[in-house]
Amino acid sequence: MPKRSLENQVAIVTGGTTGIGAAVVRELAARGARVAINHLPDQDAAPLIASVTQEGGKAISVPGDVADPAAVTSMVADTVAQFGRLDIMVANAGLQGDAATLDMSLALWNKVINVDLSGQFLCAQAAARQFVRQKADPALSRAAGKIICMLSVHCRIPWMGHVNYAAAKAGAEMMMKTMAQEWGSKHIRVVGIAPGAIKTAINQPVWSDPSSNAALMKLIPYQRIGEAEDVAKTAAWLVSDEADYITGSTIYVDGGMTLYPGFMGNG
Repeated sequence: MPKRSLENQVAIVTGGTTGIGAAVVRELAARGARVAINHLPDQDAAPLIASVTQEGGKAISVPGDVADPAAVTSMVADTVAQFGRLDIMVANAGLQGDAATLDMSLALWNKVINVDLSGQFLCAQAAARQFVRQKADPALSRAAGKIICMLSVHCRIPWMGHVNYAAAKAGAEMMMKTMAQEWGSKHIRVVGIAPGAIKTAINQPVWSDPSSNAALMKLIPYQRIGEAEDVAKTAAWLVSDEADYITGSTIYVDGGMTLYPGFMGNG
């Protein structure tokens, strides 16, 4: 893929200050996109913006809670006001709130569903509305707009103690497919990325502990934990014209975690 394959396109990355989101911001900017970094109001995007700028890219901050419809509307409007248009939405923001299903409160269920499912819906809807409003520019992209829904291997793999998260991600996958079907005639592409175990701060207790990491490797046939950059490079390719004929599909970036490794040697 050409290094500047996203030249002059405008992207929003939600949950963009840490982990996978920050890696996606850097990768899109490195490929020429101007990136609006969404984050919660109490988080600071300035260090990432400075890093992107130092590398020759362009980035701005568009704070807001993706579970708040007004905040999502403002996020898109602010991006368009500063950059003139929108070409890419990466709906990455997400959280976990874990409990056994018998003990899970409705408040905890709603907290995760509101961000991981409803938040993705609001961001995708707001982006698609902007794609329809603005004039498509074939010089920038063959598509009128591109949306990535950040999913999880737990779209497919049940996860005891995380019923809200697994339900949200599985729901987001079918939402993504339905949007892709509905918006295909408008030349809007909607795709999913489903990461497996990724080396981010939220997983540090696992990958930094030798015994926990060894247990994790039993779940990954490729025998390494993923890096945030593995996901970011996949995202950059999926929103490029090299992937223009891909819509409604989920790409699993998981080192084979979804290949039922428990059956290895038992065939």
